[in-house]
Amino acid sequence: MQPSAPSLSEDEVRAIIDRHLALEGPLLPILHALQEACGHIPEAAREPICDALNITRAELHGVITFYHDFREAPTGRHVLKICRAEACQAMGGAALGEATLARLGLGWHGTTANGALTVEPVYCLGLCACAPAAMLNERPVGRVDRARMDALLAEAGA
Repeated sequence: MQPSAPSLSEDEVRAIIDRHLALEGPLLPILHALQEACGHIPEAAREPICDALNITRAELHGVITFYHDFREAPTGRHVLKICRAEACQAMGGAALGEATLARLGLGWHGTTANGALTVEPVYCLGLCACAPAAMLNERPVGRVDRARMDALLAEAGA
């Protein structure tokens, strides 16, 4: 993903919506396609989605914010997800997450000034036996300690 995500024209947004309208329950496929195209769900796409599916902006907002993988804003070139579920927290994940955010001078969902990295919370990566866990660019990493986190941050250019 890129710090300045590509923008879509009105025609491109409409084409994405139209490609999915024949599906049963097209909202999630439309949102996934938009996010794949520009890294987030652009504000300019919301009204056309609502019009095409006859849903309210509140309903659309509810879906976008319910699913943690949908983003309302562009991210950095790399995305680091740090698990905040119980098993990871019990194994030091909370302290690791807070130390990482403090080191980078960020809050959750923050992006480094150089646009290299966005840090997001995630609520279970399925690596409970290898806690604490993280994911860099969709690559899961278990048994994350300070040294392994330092390596992940360096890999991301943060």
